[in-house]
Amino acid sequence: MSSPDPKVRAARNDSTLPVRGPVVAVTGAATGVGAKLVERLAASDEIKQVIAIDERRGECAAAQWHILDVRDPAIAEKLRGADVVVHLALDLDLETDAAARTAYNVRGTQTVLTAAAAAGVHRVVLCTSAMVYGALPENELPLAEDSELKATAEATGVGDLLEIERLARRAPRAHPGLNVTVLRPAVLVGGTDTALTRYFESPRLLVVAGSRPAWQFCHVDDLCSALEYAALEKVEGELVVGCDGWLEQEEVEELSGIRRMELPSTVALGAAARLHRIGLTPSPAGDLAYTMHPWVVSVSRLHDAGWRPQWTNEEVLAELLEEVAGRHTVAGRRLGRKDATAAGAAGATVALLGAAAVVRRARKRRGV
Repeated sequence: MSSPDPKVRAARNDSTLPVRGPVVAVTGAATGVGAKLVERLAASDEIKQVIAIDERRGECAAAQWHILDVRDPAIAEKLRGADVVVHLALDLDLETDAAARTAYNVRGTQTVLTAAAAAGVHRVVLCTSAMVYGALPENELPLAEDSELKATAEATGVGDLLEIERLARRAPRAHPGLNVTVLRPAVLVGGTDTALTRYFESPRLLVVAGSRPAWQFCHVDDLCSALEYAALEKVEGELVVGCDGWLEQEEVEELSGIRRMELPSTVALGAAARLHRIGLTPSPAGDLAYTMHPWVVSVSRLHDAGWRPQWTNEEVLAELLEEVAGRHTVAGRRLGRKDATAAGAAGATVALLGAAAVVRRARKRRGV
């Protein structure tokens, strides 16, 4: 065999040449975390090409766009040539019908994993949440990343995330040669709307008597940098993404300047369950557990790989408070300006118990 041309050999050894790495496909690429990640990857010298997949075209002109539903088996053809798929097409909207949300999230993940294997993709990166560990009074601070997943399906979207975790564990057996990496962000902040971010829109912070909340945040920018790490195969396995350490409830109240409203657990959980059951609030009672018990998790695996968060818990909380300024929520339900004024004047306790009274009246009218 003849030796390579000297010019080619010199080019290969020139360390000043940019490294052109993998072709990365991103689902859910037009909005939210997906849109931010696409922009980040498209600007990176370590990424060869970005394939963006969504039901509508996003704003990143540097990406190659494919417009389709991730549940469509035709996605396999769109993934051909990709080395890595980052699957972010999830619906965790509080207002979405729960059955429709589950159908989309689980079926979409199943289709993407199967399509990726069929297209010859060797790595899929999934994004769930640290909520899958469960918020329990006996949880250590912090939990180890390899701790058992003890969450139940009682909180918004957590049942879907647990099923996605199960699919992730099963995929390498069903599709030999396919590597699946799972990132689990803490309370995600940065253009997000969840039951946990709405907690900070209340005129008072609900604290259940006898609970010990602990808050660990994750800024969307840090999540995107961790997703890029995974796409570049600098990490693998199951990893938590978040700020270092955590904030106790007292620290959150001091930093936010929002006073607490303390209620017995039977009152808080009972009212939340009734309000959700008759459709007055989007959040089931299970969401309250994540404001009652700790679910802080170590981020040691990313640290060991050289990744560091750029945001602290204090900084992310400040950003969250700035984002939600002017919004008003009681028991997870967004209020209009008139309602918010009344709630602020009467206090959150009266607002919550008043909502519970509405429930009782509604039940009496229905003869329940």
